[in-house]
Amino acid sequence: MKTKEFKTLDEQVEILRSRGLVINDVDKTEGLLLRENYFFINGYRHIFMKNHKEDFFIKGTTFEELYAVFQFDRSFRNILFKNLLIVENNLKSIISYKLSKKYGIKEKDYLKPSNFSQDAKKIRQVNDVLNKIKRQIKLNGRQHSATLHYLSNYGYVPLWILVKLLSFGMINELYSILKPDDKLAIAEYYNLDVETLGIYITLLSNYRNLCAHEDIVYDHRTQKEIPDTRYHRELNIPMMNDEYVYGKNDIYAVVIMLKQMLTESDFTDFINEVSYDLSLLDGRVNVIPQVKILDRMGFPANWEEISKLR
Repeated sequence: MKTKEFKTLDEQVEILRSRGLVINDVDKTEGLLLRENYFFINGYRHIFMKNHKEDFFIKGTTFEELYAVFQFDRSFRNILFKNLLIVENNLKSIISYKLSKKYGIKEKDYLKPSNFSQDAKKIRQVNDVLNKIKRQIKLNGRQHSATLHYLSNYGYVPLWILVKLLSFGMINELYSILKPDDKLAIAEYYNLDVETLGIYITLLSNYRNLCAHEDIVYDHRTQKEIPDTRYHRELNIPMMNDEYVYGKNDIYAVVIMLKQMLTESDFTDFINEVSYDLSLLDGRVNVIPQVKILDRMGFPANWEEISKLR
């Protein structure tokens, strides 16, 4: 089995130089590598490579340009995370309202297995999810002021309070075990069909976790694709082999999902913030055109026009 050897800052700089990266200020570069981590910064090198076969930078690429993409992704990740938290909170509020209204406000009532999918294939999943939720109440219920208040004064935790303990991933699991008519009541709020909302929640939960763990986000691709939407058509997104090139399993797919799940004002703010950061990046990177960066993100050239569509 191969092993990785420790590399000093000097050695890290020499590795980058040996691959064709221009280092204009060694001290500054070493300082950034120490503070930010060589591995994390180097993870953004792919967009600057000559081709897929050679691990060699396009002639003239500077460390400052590599670091600019790193900084852009950090800022973009923060913008995305902020808006995914809005969607997460909205979903928690809507789900808790719909289920509480129909099944009651005490966990012994709203967490009854009979309130969830009765599909024989899902019985085990239903029990597993409900047990996870009950475990959250047991383990964390007295660590949060709101849940502690209800447990201490009323002896139960209403669902609209309980959802604060549940992760986006758990909300995804909860939605997956709801009865069809309960899924429909939630999906209708977003003018989506039940299956599409399920796909959206799964993918947005995935991106939320990427953002929370500071993974590379700007060029991330998911295995699952979102269904075609009218936005693909109205934006005239190019097609290849009868499939849309952008907005299916890339970052622009997230933009399309947010278009349908954020308020108009929140979505406009999101687009404006991303546009501003892209303009900053364009001024800091010269060796590659911005269209290449947009393509890597899955953004069509007219990506901003989605904010003008109803």
